[in-house]
Amino acid sequence: MKNRDESVELLQQYIENDNLRHHCHMVATAMEAYARKLDKFHEETEAWWTAGLLHDLDWEKYPEEHPKKATEEILPGEGYSEAIINAIEAHAPERTGHEPETEIERYLFACDELSGFMNAVSLVRPNGFADMRVKSVTKKLKDSSFAADVPREDIQKGAQLIDTDLNDHIAFLIEAFKQEAQPQ
Repeated sequence: MKNRDESVELLQQYIENDNLRHHCHMVATAMEAYARKLDKFHEETEAWWTAGLLHDLDWEKYPEEHPKKATEEILPGEGYSEAIINAIEAHAPERTGHEPETEIERYLFACDELSGFMNAVSLVRPNGFADMRVKSVTKKLKDSSFAADVPREDIQKGAQLIDTDLNDHIAFLIEAFKQEAQPQ
């Protein structure tokens, strides 16, 4: 399996937009946090992080072919595992016909849109994630004009796919993003 540096290098090769790179890193953080919560072995945790990091690899350069350009051409040629490739394919079932079934697939779907939405919420808060509450996120979810391009139904579906109450899912991700923001 590729190491983190190699995956980050691949991401940088295909994505120049800092906001999209940030989103990919956030989803990687969310996936890693869930892998640890679920007591995954190191190799699995790395796969979950990698799937999160590379899930939008082809979005900037090949938006019409996303995610198939990555899953059918780029990632297989780079030696990424079938589990990572399948998870990335399943995060966009409306484009691929691949519904999230395995655990890694379900969690990637659950973390993608919500991570993006929560980032948008953090940007309008004076302290970002530092003092964010679940209520801050759920209030914005009800405002259809806020981050209007984020499909609320996918956020709901994601929580259902991982059999978690949406508020608990949000609370878990707030903590994961807070931890990531703290200096090591």
